Amino acid sequence: MMIRKIALFSLVLFIMSCNSKKAIIQTTKSDRVKPHHSDVVKNHEPTPTKNIENSSSKSEILEATTRVKVTTEIVLAYITNYKEIAKKNMKEFGIPSSICLGQGILESGAGTGPLSSLANNHFGIKCHKDWTGPTVSYDDDAAQECFRKYNMPSESYNDHALFLKGRKWYEPLFKLDKDDYKGWARGLKAAGYATDPKYPEKLIAIIERYHLNQYDSEVLGREYIAKTIQSTNSKYKEYQVSHGDTLYSISKKFNVTIDDLKKKNNISDNALSIGQSLIVE
Repeated sequence: MMIRKIALFSLVLFIMSCNSKKAIIQTTKSDRVKPHHSDVVKNHEPTPTKNIENSSSKSEILEATTRVKVTTEIVLAYITNYKEIAKKNMKEFGIPSSICLGQGILESGAGTGPLSSLANNHFGIKCHKDWTGPTVSYDDDAAQECFRKYNMPSESYNDHALFLKGRKWYEPLFKLDKDDYKGWARGLKAAGYATDPKYPEKLIAIIERYHLNQYDSEVLGREYIAKTIQSTNSKYKEYQVSHGDTLYSISKKFNVTIDDLKKKNNISDNALSIGQSLIVE
């Protein structure tokens, strides 16, 4: 009897020992997810889409609170993400969509700049005395200046509109024609919005390069006519591609064949990019 008890007890111990031997999985460094901006507010920017209007990978420098290099693809993705907010603000506050988008692109580096990443602040608006919301410190004209912080980029766009609408020195801008983006760009500089003497030229260049004034036309219910530009070489006339353009539509507009357009511009396929310059004559 004693032998049977000992044998049974040994069997129980053996089973318990087997169950306790679980596999141990070790996580290597490459398997771990590294935190992004773990000590600051996460960036709420929408992820730029990759295939937007067959855009090129050309890069440009945008200057606001810092210099950042962005590709055409990034800028076009930014426009796609925020054009509806800009159009909504134009309807509600009277600020041209082109100005909202142009300033957003310039001031935030098309959403890649430090303030847009740290605080969803796309217009570099500082705290000022009337701001009671959250803030973030950032080196700008002086060390650790106070900037406004938002939960989402749309809040930054709305606050930008309220900021311009609520200050009397910007009042003359609202008396301009609704689609006078050049007047707005120059007026913003004159009213003290920016210290950069070339701010109006930079803003106008962005608006015209990316045809942002087409959204002004949409809000106003007007036909948008893409601007034809003269090349510095007087032998050529150039046309900047806008949304909806195709080689066929451009060939009809300027009474040339598609083959001629391809030869003049060294194009091998039918892909076009918004803002792309084509020799048409």
